[in-house]
Amino acid sequence: MEGTVFTPSLEGMQHIKSPQGEMLTKPFLDVCKLILPVIDKFGAAMALVKTDIGGNISRLEKKYESNPTKYNYLYNMVKEEVECKTAKGSSSCTNGLLWLTRAMDFLVELFRNLLTHPDWTMVEACTDSYGKTLKKYHGWLASSSFTVALKLAPDRKKFMDVIAGSGDVNADMEKFCSTFPPYLQENHKFLAGFGLDDLKA
Repeated sequence: MEGTVFTPSLEGMQHIKSPQGEMLTKPFLDVCKLILPVIDKFGAAMALVKTDIGGNISRLEKKYESNPTKYNYLYNMVKEEVECKTAKGSSSCTNGLLWLTRAMDFLVELFRNLLTHPDWTMVEACTDSYGKTLKKYHGWLASSSFTVALKLAPDRKKFMDVIAGSGDVNADMEKFCSTFPPYLQENHKFLAGFGLDDLKA
C-alpha cells in the first residue's frame, strides 16, 4: 500500500473544516471511517470498538443523507436535537457523536502510548488508553467485556509491521496524534456547552 494505514485519514483531515472554520459532517465522518482499517489490524481485541464506531458513523451518516444541506455542518444535528429535547436519548445523533468522539480519543491515546512507550506490550498500551478515556463512561458490564477483549490484542511488532505499509509509520502516527485531537476537543467543548459531554453508557 502507498504510505501507511494513516495516510488516507491524514489527507482527509485537511477537509474537516469549512473555510469559515465550521466542522463539516461528511469530511469528519470520512476521517473516522478511514481509521477503521487500522482497527481491523487489531483483530478480535477491537471488535467491540469497531462495531461501536461503525454504528455511530452510520447513525450520523443516515441523518446527514436525509438532508445534506441542512446537516452539512456537524453541530446542526446536535442543535436540532437540543431544541427538540431529544439529545440525551440513547439513539440520538448527539449520543452517536459523543461516543464516536470518545472512541477516537481512545485510539489517539493508544497510538500515543505506542509512540511513547516502546517497551510496553500491546495489551499494556490498550489497557492504559482505555483507562484514560472510555472506562469512566462505561458501566461494569461494558467495562469488563472491554477489559477481556483487550487481552486479545495482537503482538506489538507484528501489528506495527502490518500497519507500516511503505511509509514511515511512527511519523504518520505522530502526525495523526497531533492533528486529530484538536477536532475531537472541539466536539467535546461544543457538547459540554449543552451539558452533554459527560453522559454515561
